[in-house]
Amino acid sequence: MSTIARRIPLRRPRLPALRATSGISAIIVKELRGRMRGRRAFIVMTIHVLLLTLLAWMFQRLNEENLSNSGQFGGEATYASASVGRGIFVGLMMLQTLMVAVLAPAATAGAISSEREHQTLELLAVTPISSLAIVLGKLLSALAWVFVLILASIPVTALVFVFGGVAPDDMLRAYVVLFATVIGLGSVGIFFSALTRRTGASTGLTFVTTLVVVVGSIFLWIFLSNTSSISSNGLRRQPSEALLYLNPFVAQADVACGTEEGGFGNSCNLMSGILGTPDQAFPLPMPAIGGGGAITASDGTIIGRAGGVANDVPAAVALDPFRDRFWPKSVISFLVLAAVMTLLSAQFVTPTRRWRPSLPGPVRRVFRGRAA
Repeated sequence: MSTIARRIPLRRPRLPALRATSGISAIIVKELRGRMRGRRAFIVMTIHVLLLTLLAWMFQRLNEENLSNSGQFGGEATYASASVGRGIFVGLMMLQTLMVAVLAPAATAGAISSEREHQTLELLAVTPISSLAIVLGKLLSALAWVFVLILASIPVTALVFVFGGVAPDDMLRAYVVLFATVIGLGSVGIFFSALTRRTGASTGLTFVTTLVVVVGSIFLWIFLSNTSSISSNGLRRQPSEALLYLNPFVAQADVACGTEEGGFGNSCNLMSGILGTPDQAFPLPMPAIGGGGAITASDGTIIGRAGGVANDVPAAVALDPFRDRFWPKSVISFLVLAAVMTLLSAQFVTPTRRWRPSLPGPVRRVFRGRAA
């Protein structure tokens, strides 16, 4: 009897975190087999890379024409090439940010609501897979295709190293912002997919929320910066930069500012107008972004251009004062948003949840639809 008992393997107890996330790989494998099967995925990826290559060439031609027309750098080929490289890099990053801001919510908006429509969510819920694992598996498998598109664009973006002006760490920062944006905005889609019963309603709510976060935040910041209270010395107070933490375009502008020598350029002028505390004031009227001459500190140190920070900035903040001050906060904000949305989605998916938010009657009839 003792020999038989010794031969029986003892099952080690799993940690709560492992039990909650077990089964994610099964969900991912099942979803990816359906999404990546066939030629369509590879054809779309090839077209995506070819379009990015074409756009990179167009950005190159535009920057070369602008430099030749403006006569900048006085014929210095090295500085002109670096400026062209920075222009291509910024153009590609902004274009890919727009792409992921559209594709990430669209990829996850129907991940769970489609299971409800096909009446398969109940079958998935009775499996040993936890609700959190179901949500994470659906989220990662839906975003896997967007991740593949981003990774496929790296060779095209790396062409900027031929021109110069962009370092490998700048490219790494830009792609970190891209991946954080995909995860954050994708979690918004998975949240509404778990909340609603119809994919159409989930898609509509997801894109409205994304539009508010991306476009509404910058509009609100501009509105507050031009209508905020004026102090006794005639200066207008600056809104808090926290309003733009979930705006991926501003985060990419911060990355682009790090590529501009001396901290002077359109991206740095934009970031100098955003960064700071609410107590930091602008001259009234606020100068336009990108114009004007240099702003100097009390000891003569150049700290920015008109359209940037106020004149009372300390001299210690010199030349490159805005690099890497915004995009890390934006990345952390997107990851926190993803964590909160994922936990809420798991609560909506589990069949034994203790609470459920109820929408108003008219909204519920419009977005959830009526049973056929």
